[in-house]
Amino acid sequence: MTFKKLIKNLGFQILVAMIVGVAVGIFMGPKASIFSPLGDLFIQLIKMLVIPLVAVSIISGAASLGATKSAGKIGLSTIAYFIVTTVISISLGLLLGEIWKPGKGLEPEKVLAMFPQEAAPVHSSAGFWDTIISIIPANPIESLVSGNILQIIFFGLFLGIGISTLPKNKKEPLMNGMNYLVEALIWMIKIVMWTAPVGVFGLMASSVGAFGFDLLSMALDLLWVNILGGIILLLVMYPLTLKLFSKASIRKFISKMPKAQIVALSTSSSMATLPVNMEICEEELNVTKATTGFVLPLGATINMTGSAMYYALVAVFFAQLFDVDLTMTQYLAIIMTSTVGSIGQAGVPGPSLLVIAVLVSADIPIAGLPLLYALDRVFDMLRTMLNITGDAACAVIVDKFNK
Repeated sequence: MTFKKLIKNLGFQILVAMIVGVAVGIFMGPKASIFSPLGDLFIQLIKMLVIPLVAVSIISGAASLGATKSAGKIGLSTIAYFIVTTVISISLGLLLGEIWKPGKGLEPEKVLAMFPQEAAPVHSSAGFWDTIISIIPANPIESLVSGNILQIIFFGLFLGIGISTLPKNKKEPLMNGMNYLVEALIWMIKIVMWTAPVGVFGLMASSVGAFGFDLLSMALDLLWVNILGGIILLLVMYPLTLKLFSKASIRKFISKMPKAQIVALSTSSSMATLPVNMEICEEELNVTKATTGFVLPLGATINMTGSAMYYALVAVFFAQLFDVDLTMTQYLAIIMTSTVGSIGQAGVPGPSLLVIAVLVSADIPIAGLPLLYALDRVFDMLRTMLNITGDAACAVIVDKFNK
């Protein structure tokens, strides 16, 4: 790629904007908050398109897949991939936490002294049936308005499958209309993405300016162990699944993903990265529109492999910090809570309250949680990048596996 082409490359522009934003944030400190509206504007533009894109893509994808004999096979293989890779990620997080012991050496009193007035939020765990019932929308229009992604996906899948059962003369106009809407939304997304470098600069400058790197030293060990786990997922687990189940080119996959990964790092949102991820899968990884429209919106909501590994690491971190010797029962509680909980996590940025559920399930003290909330943006960037990479790998595998 020539220098002229490199300058015009959107991924390169976003990377430069990210680096400049970090530098400005360090230099200006809290004053860098003046750039926050630039990031907020970009996120708002993305949010404007995410709900209609998810709804229309899911309906279109389910309608297209429902008309084929492999619909059930695709759905089952997608869910199976998400669950298996999530459990592997959690196990990896527990293993790395026990090997490197990131919570040893920190003084509990020092952590508590930093946040003497901070009370840990109360978590109320929903039962199995309450969780299942909450996925079914009483009013699908209300779900669209409120942005309840799980309910939108449930209704979209149901409606899409319903459309696929119609006679050909009735089904085709509806499916064509949905496909045209998806194309129009993708055009809008491409236009919005040209504002990404400015938005990314604003996000990074304001975030780094607000938090700085002083607090980072308190959990530096946890951070680098988390990064190590992320590298293993990116360079071992995802490529291995691609090699075993799709025979797809690992080199091609790794070379095409940075554009989406940079957006994920800068926005910390699977949903905000969804449009870019869909574009890469369809146009550069040659995944069919039907598979992309089904797997990626679903993955942005329920596939949280990076998040699940983080929850397991945090549980081990606080257990070590407060000298709690974890039993096999507690390990199983962490694995179960992280797996089930991560499936219901929304693909949007922000502190993850699911960490509380994981800690409570294993009887680990939650008093030091404010430390992680202060640093959550740093961790969120990494886990979001891992999540969306897993979504793309799943789309490639499901598409190749079911052909």
